[in-house]
Amino acid sequence: MLHFIAKPDQMALLLTASRKQAGLSQAEAAARIGVSQSRVSAWETNATALTLRQLLALCGVYGLQLQLRDRNAPSPEPAPAPPVEW
Repeated sequence: MLHFIAKPDQMALLLTASRKQAGLSQAEAAARIGVSQSRVSAWETNATALTLRQLLALCGVYGLQLQLRDRNAPSPEPAPAPPVEW
């Protein structure tokens, strides 16, 4: 799924939802990237203190990929659906 993030509170909500979708507790996510559980909790409340390195680490743990796109460029065409065999 594609997520558009324009504000830190949107990132905080996405991090929370992604962690839960990955089936991880805050403590488990924290252990995987080498920070405390309270740090993960803080990011899920206020993502402004999140560094790029930490964001990329969380993306890796949660199965996300960070992409940047020129918002003035036209949206890419969606990939065609694979053919269905009957």
